[in-house]
Amino acid sequence: MKLSEHKNLKLEILALPPKEKDKLLLRLVAKDKVLTEHLHFLLLENEEDLKDRVEAIKSTILEEMQLLSKNKHLNARDVLTSLRKLAKLVNHNLRVTKAVLEDVELRIFLYNNAITDFKGKVHSSIKNYEDIFATYFVKAVLVTLRKFEKLHEDLQYDLKNEMGKLLHKIYQSKMYSTAIFLNLPEHL
Repeated sequence: MKLSEHKNLKLEILALPPKEKDKLLLRLVAKDKVLTEHLHFLLLENEEDLKDRVEAIKSTILEEMQLLSKNKHLNARDVLTSLRKLAKLVNHNLRVTKAVLEDVELRIFLYNNAITDFKGKVHSSIKNYEDIFATYFVKAVLVTLRKFEKLHEDLQYDLKNEMGKLLHKIYQSKMYSTAIFLNLPEHL
């Protein structure tokens, strides 16, 4: 049931005494973890806290990539699993903070620091993980590029070099054919 479908309910909620509204609001917020975190961020945190969140995520990304790079038998499946986990962390940050610029910055940072060169191939009878990795990576960069293009041009200017570096990284790797197939531009 959506509130927009029940205009009378919306009017009745608005007519409730403030004390009743407060109780209902607290009960609703307690049921949704992301909403609770978003309200905490909105009401109790500031710009410095956002910077700290971004730095913490960047640190996590670097630690994860360093850990992966120590693996002697590193393969596409391991990196893909790690990237998906880190992308969830970045997505969660966006849902909590609603900070679009920082979201694009974190995505560019994640994919620029991702390991894209593997020593061995992992094939199962069903899946070729190198192809799955390449498709995932290029599609994720396409989404990041679209978000980048929606930013104001002054904000784009701040991230342009890193975005260009990411595109160059893809076209200098084994993923270039996937990038061409998915129409990822080679340059900004």
